[in-house]
Amino acid sequence: MSFEYPAMIVVAVAVGLGLLAAYRWLQRRRTNALAAAGLSTDTHGWGGLRRHLPPLLFLTALTFLLLAVARPQATVPVPRVAGTVILAFDVSNSMAAEDVEPSRLNAAQSAAVGFVQAQPDTVDIGVIAFNQGALTTHLPTNDHEETVAAINRLTVAGGTSLGQAIIASLAAIVGQSVSLPDPSSDAPPPELGYWGSATIVLLSDGEDTGGPDAVAAAEVAAAAGVHVESIGVGTIEGTTIEVDGYQVATSLNEDLLIQVAETTTGSYHRAEDAQDLGAIYQSLDLRVTTEDELVELTGIAVGIAVLLLTIGGLLMINWLGRIL
Repeated sequence: MSFEYPAMIVVAVAVGLGLLAAYRWLQRRRTNALAAAGLSTDTHGWGGLRRHLPPLLFLTALTFLLLAVARPQATVPVPRVAGTVILAFDVSNSMAAEDVEPSRLNAAQSAAVGFVQAQPDTVDIGVIAFNQGALTTHLPTNDHEETVAAINRLTVAGGTSLGQAIIASLAAIVGQSVSLPDPSSDAPPPELGYWGSATIVLLSDGEDTGGPDAVAAAEVAAAAGVHVESIGVGTIEGTTIEVDGYQVATSLNEDLLIQVAETTTGSYHRAEDAQDLGAIYQSLDLRVTTEDELVELTGIAVGIAVLLLTIGGLLMINWLGRIL
């Protein structure tokens, strides 16, 4: 605990002790005067409590009021949802499939917008769009209106690379380019520091068609303390879509999405309709961090003083029929 005006502590203690000494002196004079007149006073037991408790409550309340003038403060850990969330959207051709209405991508966009709007401004949210490659369409920021606009601009095209999605998401989190080491060499993974308050939400149907190894990318994320929450968008039965004049079958492939999430100690969620997606977004395990915050305790000190004054006044009225 600290005080903005520490000199007032000395004043509060001095005034409190001074008033206590004055009260004892007055009580001693009263006792001596009554004794000189041949009268006795009940200074012990219930009678003494009735006489001394209300004034002592008033003295204590005055001390708390003087302490309040000193502006007491304390640094306390305050829990809050904070950190960085990257929404990585699969925008490959298969996300145009309509086994999730109105389409896989449209359903993911709609649910993501609700998720973004529900987050406090302590959460920075970025958007990654990925197919064979990955494009950072919106860097992490607490301006959630801009994030929603970036989500609504997404359109489908091309194939899918989950590994590229994770690498691009990590780059957005750490603020520098990220690349995987050559798997044929003994080169160590890139050193990205520790980002324990960051989460990647990977939305895809899981149909990986090439690019960097997704599990290797997830291992790099895990080493940096980043969790990947993967959401499988689509149905196991699947459907067909038309790509360049050809009918292509597409269905939800969960195996890689599960493996990526488990590599980072994250979770996999299946969404087979738009309602499922909304529920999943509400249940995502975002990081709850604690942040030291300086809290002023003046109100507490004043509240205690008022409570003591009230109790003392009520006791004095009830026991003595008067105040002071």
